Amino acid sequence: MRAPIGTFDVVRPAPEALDLLTRPVADAVRHWSGTVPAQDLIHVDTDPEWADTATFVEHYGPELLASSANCVVVAGKRGSETTLAACLVLSATKVDVNGAVRRQLGSRKASFASMDTATGETGMEYGGITPIGLPADWPVLVDAAVVDLPHVLIGSGTRRGKLIVPGKALAELPGAVVLDGLGVGAQG
Repeated sequence: MRAPIGTFDVVRPAPEALDLLTRPVADAVRHWSGTVPAQDLIHVDTDPEWADTATFVEHYGPELLASSANCVVVAGKRGSETTLAACLVLSATKVDVNGAVRRQLGSRKASFASMDTATGETGMEYGGITPIGLPADWPVLVDAAVVDLPHVLIGSGTRRGKLIVPGKALAELPGAVVLDGLGVGAQG
């Protein structure tokens, strides 16, 4: 099997790679519903040392940057209440935490969640967090530019491996809210 984007040695439908996924991601793939069949979620085996975007595209090909997205966990605060959410934006952009995220969550203040909070609350590895398999009550904010892509390379819940998912499938995730302008500017 060939991946729809990129060149990878080991490629298989995600339902055939459940043993390589963290429990919450494997459970989400196992119970997948939506207009995109679970078989269309593709797992590619990758070296965990190259999980971070910059080293990943350096090793696997710079053309992947345009179809890669990063998922980050944010914390919105209003008074004593904290709301955790995930944000998925193109890898060449950064999350508009103080604008789009804060407004969407109705928070007075928003910031990136700590690594311990992000990994502890998701059950995923830092550097591999994905919007698939997040806690059911979390908002999943997805930049419209991600949804518009035919295929998007995202984390798999671990630093070893990535998922390639049709962009439109990400708009159908539990808690998904598609926003224009969630990802802004170029990372530098």
